[in-house]
Amino acid sequence: MTDLLQLEVHDLEVPVLTGIFSEETHLPQPLRISITVDLDVAGPFEPGTPLHASKNYMDLKRAAMDLPQGQHFTLVEAVADHIADNLLNSDPRVRRVDIRIVKLAIAEQGESIGIRRIRHRQ
Repeated sequence: MTDLLQLEVHDLEVPVLTGIFSEETHLPQPLRISITVDLDVAGPFEPGTPLHASKNYMDLKRAAMDLPQGQHFTLVEAVADHIADNLLNSDPRVRRVDIRIVKLAIAEQGESIGIRRIRHRQ
């Protein structure tokens, strides 16, 4: 069995043009995005192991933060797929991407309303 490493970046607040209702479509909405990536790696990691033996956490953060400027995503599911495609296409060691998106603007009493999208390498 191959060792597995999970990298995580949680609770990034990202303004995204998304929504289907007229009041949602003209201004970015705040989304809380969390990403977990399953990465095939050789192990174990010794104290002097270089970064390229793993993956930079900032790659996950950039995938969420660097969405196309001016792009309107009708569904937050499309935002998740865009992030997943970016991560799966950027590194062949990425086996699985788990993305959670919470729509902050629709919460009325602090609840989390959103989606979870899990994509596997084909």
